[in-house]
Amino acid sequence: MRGWEWLTESRYTLLFVVRVFIKAIVLFIAANLIFAIVDPIPLIGQISIYNLFVPGRERLPYGESSAAYNLSLNSLEAMFSSHTVSRKKADNEFRVLVMGDSSVWGVLLDNLDTLTGKLNAASLDIRGKQAEFYNLGHPIMSATKDLMLMDYGMRYQPDLIMWLVTLESLPYPKQIEAPLVQNNAARVQPLIERYQLQLDVNDARFVQRDFWGRTLVGQRRALADWWRLQLYGINWAATGIDQLYKDYEPRSNDLDTDISWQGFTEANELKENTLATDIIKAGTQVVGDIPLIIVNEPIFVADGVNSDLRYNFWYPKWAYDRYRAIMQELAAQNGWHYIDLWDAISPSEFTDSPVHLTPQGSAQLGTLLGDIVSEWAATPN
Repeated sequence: MRGWEWLTESRYTLLFVVRVFIKAIVLFIAANLIFAIVDPIPLIGQISIYNLFVPGRERLPYGESSAAYNLSLNSLEAMFSSHTVSRKKADNEFRVLVMGDSSVWGVLLDNLDTLTGKLNAASLDIRGKQAEFYNLGHPIMSATKDLMLMDYGMRYQPDLIMWLVTLESLPYPKQIEAPLVQNNAARVQPLIERYQLQLDVNDARFVQRDFWGRTLVGQRRALADWWRLQLYGINWAATGIDQLYKDYEPRSNDLDTDISWQGFTEANELKENTLATDIIKAGTQVVGDIPLIIVNEPIFVADGVNSDLRYNFWYPKWAYDRYRAIMQELAAQNGWHYIDLWDAISPSEFTDSPVHLTPQGSAQLGTLLGDIVSEWAATPN
């Protein structure tokens, strides 16, 4: 090849490479602009292999271990699309959503040993239909998180909702601490305004995505989480593993002498408006005409050192007793269907926290709540 021919060919090759590079840059910028304008993450989250190619998960995704084929993510659409609750409701199904914290989700428990697992094993007949209980618990202590999940769950046609609550979910500073709450400002802020909750709608902890944050680059983590959840579905379906079970440190039976709780030291400091009871009230409105049973969940009651001062390492007696009194008063005033099961489970059936149960404890609670639901169903409306 002559020198001038080589130069000409090299020039054309270089121009071709430059044109391709420029086009790639333009397409990349255009894709990011379109992504930011359309914001398709919620729509993408509804696309799922679960309940289609693999079974739906029996609890919301949570965790960070690939060995458990599980992960924590912030897309409610992806979380619920992976869950059995997104299946089409059968004609003979009486659908019950069970809300709550890590005790409902089932830390240290297999799916069959969770509260909903035990309730489903009982095969309850509710008003001539087969009761199906869905585990919508999530392992963060925040009533606001529960309210958000309950509000989202209403689209799945529940016939009854059970909400397990405890004092540790009601301090106001904790309400927006949950990453799931912080990253779903667009769902939480309207709830704050609609129900006039005592929370700052402009709280700095809310993650507000600017234009860049809505681009393809800015939302790459959300896309990666969605994709990982789909990939995990195959191995999860084959193994049923969604949690790793390690040795744990049992809840302490010997307690501290400190009787403060969340900065409070006396019962008269705890009032209705110093606990997030307005969020419980909002839950009774979110459900509309759907019946709601509010349950004060069982706690571990110690009998060791300083058990005269504290029930467990979460709760000094004065604070928890005051909380129970407030809840009873509110239930009576507002006509809530409220059940207090605070000491219903033997202390030996708690594992690593004041609310986490053994399989046997979970079975005991399932029996109690199954009887409560059956009794409710037998009562004329």
